[in-house]
Amino acid sequence: MEDKILNELKQIRELLSELIGTAELPASEKFSKTAIAKAAKEFRKMSIERGEWISNDNINTVIKNVPWVDPGKFIIEQFGFKNHFRHLNKLYLNKKDLIALSQELKERNINLKEYADLLADQSKFRIRVTSINLSTGAKKSLHYKIPDELRNINSKPYSPAIEQLAKNEIETLMQDYKQFDLSVFINLHQGKTYALFKYESDLERYIEPKLRTYYEDWCFRFNYANDALKRILEIKAESEI
Repeated sequence: MEDKILNELKQIRELLSELIGTAELPASEKFSKTAIAKAAKEFRKMSIERGEWISNDNINTVIKNVPWVDPGKFIIEQFGFKNHFRHLNKLYLNKKDLIALSQELKERNINLKEYADLLADQSKFRIRVTSINLSTGAKKSLHYKIPDELRNINSKPYSPAIEQLAKNEIETLMQDYKQFDLSVFINLHQGKTYALFKYESDLERYIEPKLRTYYEDWCFRFNYANDALKRILEIKAESEI
């Protein structure tokens, strides 16, 4: 029985060596790391040629409206897309999984490029708010450094007046949004609490500079008021505990 098992294992090894293309190598090299890595590389190459994998610059053939710059990296980071690899310094994503992702995005009515624009705009908004909140004036040379983002670690009293001011500003801005039909250039996201000014760069010449400034200012005021209201309501909830 033992001899039979050993013989079967030997046959399996021989079949594997044929499969990965190392049958002609010496026994000591048939299953070396180098041989297996070479076989894996060749297998990936054949998989790419069969169309099972989509390169980074061809993802738009499977998912429409992907970000222009490095769409594969964006998909991997934002959706935890695991089925990917690099070959000859080029990123490839599994076509089958990309199709499944595309279908779900379609069902959820998500334009991937607009989602990328939204994330980028939110990042710029945070940076702008932080720069406004930072104190100005000459900085002294100190023997310590507190990170700029480390602040407001203390309880705050809830202010009904500030809450109402934020709500009033949001209401006024929404009235303008409806009255002047700002939806043509401004999209509202996240339960209509975040505004994103949308325009095509090649059509920019048809938007008057004053109007563009107005749209951008409206978005900033709307986002700031909603952000402030969110923090105020969080403080209110904490004070009621």
